[in-house]
Amino acid sequence: MPRALLPRRLVQLYAGLVLYGVSMGLMLRADLGLEPWSVLNQGISRHTGLTIGTVTIVSGALILLLWIPLRQRPGLGTVSNVVILGLVMDATLTLVPELPSLGARIPLLAFAVVLNGAATGLYISARFGPGPRDGLMTGLHLRTGRPVRLVRTCIEVTVLAAGFALGGSIGAGTVVYALAIGPLAQFFLRRFAIKGLPEQPSPVVARGGASPGRAILQK
Repeated sequence: MPRALLPRRLVQLYAGLVLYGVSMGLMLRADLGLEPWSVLNQGISRHTGLTIGTVTIVSGALILLLWIPLRQRPGLGTVSNVVILGLVMDATLTLVPELPSLGARIPLLAFAVVLNGAATGLYISARFGPGPRDGLMTGLHLRTGRPVRLVRTCIEVTVLAAGFALGGSIGAGTVVYALAIGPLAQFFLRRFAIKGLPEQPSPVVARGGASPGRAILQK
């Protein structure tokens, strides 16, 4: 890939990861339901006493261990994802107070979901490797031959059920996120695409048929 594009790629990577962590923290403050992995991390946090950001970092590192038998290779974006999301999430929760008013929490949720989509477009377009959870999904797809959509659905239903059993928050925000993140990610992936990079299917896809490069993504 052209070296002249490296500064922009790095800026997009780290801006995207920071904004992703902010969006996760804002979804928590909206208190209307979380996306599946945050439901699980919140549930674990409630039982361990660790901050949800710390749990996010630890769980990301543990998921990376699952990449070994799946023969997935982490990149700079993968490792950065593990560390940055949790740190920024905790920082956001420290800076943003709880909102008792539903009238304030609903627009906060909407903003957080849109921000998450924009952050996704930024860091994936930088092409420094998928996040640990995305790599788990595509790795299982490649090893089992099952469609990406089926693999993703099985993973997220399992994660969501486990998180709910542990006391994680499921609500309207969970449904809104599930419905909106695909179209938002697709829009922002096109918006933040870096001209000059060779065409390449995104390794982080949420929906599609047998190939992980055939549709759009999720984290």
